[in-house]
Amino acid sequence: MQQRITQVKIQTFTFNDFAENTYILYDETKECIIIDPGCYTIEEQNILTSFIHQKKLIPTKILNTHCHIDHILGNKFVCNKWNINLFAHKKELPLLQASKQISKMYGFDDYKFSPMPHDYLNAGQTIKFGYVSLDILFCPGHSPGHICFYSKKNNLLIGGDVIFKGSIGRTDLPGGDYETLIKSINKEILSLPNETQIYPGHGIPTSLSEEKKHNPFIS
Repeated sequence: MQQRITQVKIQTFTFNDFAENTYILYDETKECIIIDPGCYTIEEQNILTSFIHQKKLIPTKILNTHCHIDHILGNKFVCNKWNINLFAHKKELPLLQASKQISKMYGFDDYKFSPMPHDYLNAGQTIKFGYVSLDILFCPGHSPGHICFYSKKNNLLIGGDVIFKGSIGRTDLPGGDYETLIKSINKEILSLPNETQIYPGHGIPTSLSEEKKHNPFIS
């Protein structure tokens, strides 16, 4: 039996004052997942909604790479709009629970409190939508329960705030640890194929080969 090779499509939106990247992944079935919805204003929510309606997509779930406030500002909106559930790592739960207080610290006074995860995601599990499968990589360091989503067939990594073009995630926030982050990168990221395309939580996409050559934190 011939194995189906599906090309996943990625749409990036840059939302909120932290210029956070929100990703929609979808395929030919029109099923999609929404990763780190950072849409805060009504205008940003409308941008996300318009794209989904235009493409006639069917949202199936929300995934959080981690639960810093800039990555969860739109969790409640997306959950309510499409009646879908949130999934994240259990170690991110304290950040979610404290998000209302944290939002006020950063001036997001209109933040709507995120729902709690429907279920927790762990390393070794697989997320499926349409014909696409994403492997879960556990990459703590930037936050205690940070996870990344990897597709071997499509050579892509949704990396959250683990690694950026020419840099890595900050570790000075509560729950961050520099040595832990470097270990995560060495174990989970650098072991991937060089042609892996990295879609980070901030900034432009890059490739693992480029980061191995030029990123001062890992080269």
